[in-house]
Amino acid sequence: MNAIEDNAFRRGWWAAASSFPRPTAILCVSAHWETSGLRVTSSRRPETIHDFFGFPDALFAVRYPAPGSPELAHEVGKLLSSDQEPVRADPERGLDHGAWSVLSAMYPEADIPVVQLSLDVRRPAAWHGAFGRRLAPLRNRGILVLGSGNIVHNLSAIDFHRKDGYDWAIRFGEEIAKRVLDDDREGLFRYSELADADRAVPTPEHYLPLIYAAAVREPGDRVESFNHAVVMGSISMHSFVVGS
Repeated sequence: MNAIEDNAFRRGWWAAASSFPRPTAILCVSAHWETSGLRVTSSRRPETIHDFFGFPDALFAVRYPAPGSPELAHEVGKLLSSDQEPVRADPERGLDHGAWSVLSAMYPEADIPVVQLSLDVRRPAAWHGAFGRRLAPLRNRGILVLGSGNIVHNLSAIDFHRKDGYDWAIRFGEEIAKRVLDDDREGLFRYSELADADRAVPTPEHYLPLIYAAAVREPGDRVESFNHAVVMGSISMHSFVVGS
């Protein structure tokens, strides 16, 4: 609903986009594209995927007609592929709501090319960190690497009437945020060692996009924290801008 509601989270994403130069293209790692092996979207006109149910018609009516970029997809493939780990281009895959719900707030004109990279959730966090690090050269060309997920994401524990977070969700979120701000990448990889991890991250797909954003950080990069809230008990909306 953040995609269509005028709320603090949507305004936070818009303000974040306004705080750094307009990117030449966007590479999004979303919690909502899980694959065996890595894939990258290569369509010139990616469709808007409505990968959810039970929401108002207004949300299903949203279209985010940003262009794709087969050229960027090819470059991502070259950066990440090896003989053992090829990255497959996918010309059929569109943009899921992990991408467009955030980007519709950041860049409502939908005129910046967007490419999505899938998540191979069979792999541990450190593997994603090593692969994500290979994407760092994209930043030198003004390409935004966007990780879209949640530090805390437990749908089975949601209380739709609760405005704040459970104690365990707040504890876990604050510790992970500290590790982000401290550039403690090894600590981010070892999130499962924390006492509240089983409840905060019951499955890894919403946590892993954070690893990619942290992986492209360079020494001296400024990190800004915003949307610092846990809602409905078990969903963290905490967001970060790495670099400028």
